[in-house]
Amino acid sequence: MTLLDWTIVFVMYALIVGSVILTKRYMRGVTDYLAAGRSAGRYLLTISAGIAGLGAITVVANLEMGYQAGFALSWWGLSMALIQMIVTISGWVNYRFRRTRALTLAEFFEHRYSRRFRIFAGTVAFGAGLINFGIFPAVGAHFFIHYLGLPETWQLGGLTLPLFPTLMAILLTTAVYFVFVGGQVSVMITDFIQGAFANLVFLVLAIYLLLLVGWGNVGEVLSQTAAGHSKINPFDTGYVADFNFSYFLIGVVGLLYGAMSWQGTQAYNSSARTAHEGKMGGVLGLWRGRSQDVFMTLVPILVFTVMHHPDWAHFAGKVTTNLDAITNEAVRNQMRAPLVLAALLPAGLMGAFAALMVGAFISTHNTYLHSWSSIFIQDVVMPFRSTPLSPRTHLRLLRGGVVAVAVFIFIFSLFYKQSQAILLFFALTGAIFAGWSGAVIIGGLYTRWGTTAGAWSAGIAGVTLTLTGFVLEQSQRSWNEAGVAFWGLLDFLGPDNAARGAVWVSEYLPNGQQLWGWAMWSCSGIYIVVSLVQKAMGHSPFDLDRLLHRGKYELAGEIELGTGTVSRGWRALGITAEFDRRDKILYLLTWGWNVIWVLIFTAATIFFLTREIRGGDWSRYDSWWLGFWHTKIWIELSVAVVVIVWFTIGGVRDIRALLRSLSENEPDDADDGFVSRTTPD
Repeated sequence: MTLLDWTIVFVMYALIVGSVILTKRYMRGVTDYLAAGRSAGRYLLTISAGIAGLGAITVVANLEMGYQAGFALSWWGLSMALIQMIVTISGWVNYRFRRTRALTLAEFFEHRYSRRFRIFAGTVAFGAGLINFGIFPAVGAHFFIHYLGLPETWQLGGLTLPLFPTLMAILLTTAVYFVFVGGQVSVMITDFIQGAFANLVFLVLAIYLLLLVGWGNVGEVLSQTAAGHSKINPFDTGYVADFNFSYFLIGVVGLLYGAMSWQGTQAYNSSARTAHEGKMGGVLGLWRGRSQDVFMTLVPILVFTVMHHPDWAHFAGKVTTNLDAITNEAVRNQMRAPLVLAALLPAGLMGAFAALMVGAFISTHNTYLHSWSSIFIQDVVMPFRSTPLSPRTHLRLLRGGVVAVAVFIFIFSLFYKQSQAILLFFALTGAIFAGWSGAVIIGGLYTRWGTTAGAWSAGIAGVTLTLTGFVLEQSQRSWNEAGVAFWGLLDFLGPDNAARGAVWVSEYLPNGQQLWGWAMWSCSGIYIVVSLVQKAMGHSPFDLDRLLHRGKYELAGEIELGTGTVSRGWRALGITAEFDRRDKILYLLTWGWNVIWVLIFTAATIFFLTREIRGGDWSRYDSWWLGFWHTKIWIELSVAVVVIVWFTIGGVRDIRALLRSLSENEPDDADDGFVSRTTPD
């Protein structure tokens, strides 16, 4: 790191701290703290929520996955394009949730089901989220230590202190400060600054690294992989262990089932100015990630090329030496790409990437600190009260929750030993809540016959299944040892029994993604069966119009005034009377972009599935696949240039509108998430 690099990092840090100081006065009430006064526009929402959901840990996780999976599995990711577009463009789940005006998901559960179920759901969401969040500081601190080449210790007077916990403490303290003084207002504005900067840096880094390593070198390395291990041909990847076709298939189903299930960025679900504005923010999100997606797909391949091409052998040897010094295998796999980038990037770009990661670390941590602490206070503590809290006491509790969550994840990161890929850990811990909550959310928003008993049944079954899987996975090594001992007693049956015992559990235990898939199907079935049985027994239907503020329950200002009457053709594309002309143009562009990729995916998939490959030799198609990936990358990068300029301008305008709205509107102290009357259990 040169002086220029450190200057870039400190300027970025000072910019986001300064933005908090300048805007903290706009946070005046509980609704401002929890949902930025429900005043956020579409561009602000999409950029801020995008970087909030990314984070330093997600960058590291995707670089780790991409190194193993390569380009090939990005092909199966295209299978999600149509489903993701339908989910987003229709406003699936998110639009209706915003119409409820609930400040948290579990508050909606109280309106729809019961107060006790709100407490149950809030407790599970908080517990699962806290465990999931627990490794964030550790992964981020490991990245900065290895990427920046920082020493393991530092001196304070005559004391020698470890750098790892010190670095975690500094970054966590910054994130806590942001949430503490400005709530969702500060979180959203700082996330926007970091998100706009990150999109630009992703674009520049992707182009620079591609030109530096060279596409020719990429083709030479990727064409030499063994049969079944191709990183360019998705039809020749049968031996990829975890990030295979089933991983993406479960993800496709999860797009529908799991919409809004994960609550790490839950405040953004309630922060939109209207339900329609939130829906349009989701549509823009399909464009926002162009440079980010290219970076996450391309850079791991470039790292793989550098580590395996003979022209880079001396360079790769130095990186391998540094990796060998890391004793934890999981951390070693995570740090491979950062160490390569640290050696490849020149002055300026190295600092830009470090600044990006500082911003990504803080943006995710302040968002998650806000989310999990708010869920605990709003959905676990407050429902036990018979009367609402005073605004001052309420804000004091919310801020205290932020500090408590920060202390927990700091301690968790100090002592937890990572044993698997980050994304699999995410899937495993996330499934504890998301595995069953999708059924309850969809049933609650879209059916009148869904019942409280159905919600309880799905919730209990889902928690039981996923917690069992989590405990078994975490104790897998002990189970393997037990398997070895068991089969050893039966050694007279054959000489391979001990070996069979060593892999006994690992072969049959599902990974985190598979466990999520099991939970989705089983919990959906349980919710439907129990609810329909109650319906057959005469259970009264629920009044959805009251919940969604429709018809006679409609509230002023909650519906956008669009162009008026909408023809049947427009309605078929998901366009409603709330759309104006610019909304329609955006929809047509989004439909066109995604439909083109879906058609390419469908045509090529049919073509290759109908080919008869003698001896399983797919190498004749390598040049075609290399050409496809190269072309797709440059198309995405070209679109990214336009999107970055467009969204940054729109986001700045939205910030001005947000601050103006917050300064003009007096906070409503009664709008704090407290529900005075609920459906009885």
